[in-house]
Amino acid sequence: MVLDQTVIDEIEQVVGKGGYSLSPAVLYTYGFDASIYHNTPDIVIQPTSTEQVSALMKIASKHHIPVVPRGAGTGLCGAAVPIKGGMILAMQKMNKIVRLSVADLWVDVQAGCVYNDLNAELAKYGFFFPPSPGSAEACQVGGMVATNASGMRAVKYGATRDYVLGLTFVRADGEIVKCGTHTIKDASGYQLARLMCGSEGTLGVITEVTFKLTTKPKKSASCLCGFDSVVAAGKCISALIAKPLIPASCELMDNVSITAVNKALGNPLPAVNALIIVEVDGETDEIIQRDLKIVEETAKEQHATSVTPSFDKAQIAKWTNARKSVLASLSALLPGHVSVSLADDMGVPVSKVPEAVAAFQRIAKAHNVTVATYGHASDGNLHTKMVLDPTDKGEWDRGVAAVGEIFDVCIKLGGTVTGEHGVGISKALSFQKERASELSSILAIKQAMDPENILNPGKAAQWRGNMLTHLRYPCKEYVN
Repeated sequence: MVLDQTVIDEIEQVVGKGGYSLSPAVLYTYGFDASIYHNTPDIVIQPTSTEQVSALMKIASKHHIPVVPRGAGTGLCGAAVPIKGGMILAMQKMNKIVRLSVADLWVDVQAGCVYNDLNAELAKYGFFFPPSPGSAEACQVGGMVATNASGMRAVKYGATRDYVLGLTFVRADGEIVKCGTHTIKDASGYQLARLMCGSEGTLGVITEVTFKLTTKPKKSASCLCGFDSVVAAGKCISALIAKPLIPASCELMDNVSITAVNKALGNPLPAVNALIIVEVDGETDEIIQRDLKIVEETAKEQHATSVTPSFDKAQIAKWTNARKSVLASLSALLPGHVSVSLADDMGVPVSKVPEAVAAFQRIAKAHNVTVATYGHASDGNLHTKMVLDPTDKGEWDRGVAAVGEIFDVCIKLGGTVTGEHGVGISKALSFQKERASELSSILAIKQAMDPENILNPGKAAQWRGNMLTHLRYPCKEYVN
């Protein structure tokens, strides 16, 4: 669509001349998130208050303009790509920590506040917001709520949804809704704040969030364990959980991931077929030593080829950085190939991790695609990045065929197609298959809250058609 001057004038009255952009370069840039997709919006707007968002939504509703709320654009499944054009509401100017009450265990923050910035402030008081997404240095908390984001520490500390006490959002018609409470317990009525978690901008524009606080552990240590196969590593993870031991994090990497990281970063990891990095934390040295011993003993019982415990923060940071570098490193694995997010962050019951990773390997071999399997395996959250030639239609087609089978395996095992990144476009069809009995209810809620279908239209439950569309890569058959 093309915005006429009347609409632009109305927008300017709300945010001023410096509050929006029609520059082709800016519009093109905001057509991306970190997924495989791109589509250029018609205007990018940077509101500075909930009231401005409300006024903008009233304009959008009056003129039937699609609206896509956007955080830092770190999402991997296309949720923030303006596939229908229209307005991008970029929230980075709404970045304040509004109020902090340590005595009451809550903090109010604007949606554009960066995750690491929030934790830097909370750390002054001995608290933290634990979900630990991989993009912690950039991602914004509104986007985290919209996708129910999490990361390495979810097995022990939970995901974003588990810390949302309340929030403010703006409906499609511009109405401002304040939901939830500032109390730790809340048993009243429909939990609208939790409904907004994972909604990916399809039900409202999140502008402010109240998070519950938790204390930051004083001590931690890690153990790096090597294995002959990724299946053996998966069995060790299941054995650890069954001890019972709930680690602070437990990261799995297969041989493809290890090889890519060692090639890109100069061999920070042992050259093994698979490994896990287990972190334990707590309040005392005695707790850490006890739990670390359990990790070592369990790894040896599960036939680990190497077991390396460490209290050295520099060494642990090196291991953690290596694991976080998998996504970028995979693009250096093969000449002319890149890492793409197709099947991206599925989840299975922890006991099914060995079965799942074995199936992923069989599927990759059957379709002749290169798949790296890694992830937060102690909560069953696995990542399968594909490495392919982005100009080759055949490789894209084989990749999508493999993705469909990978998702089907996860659903069959009692799992989910997304553990932390959301649905967007890339997982929409498999999401619809997984949630088939819920779809009519999901669409009814969408219709009730957004009757004109202007909020991030066409995503998740509404997506139709091939997932290979509007690609940001130079494959002429699949660009818009």
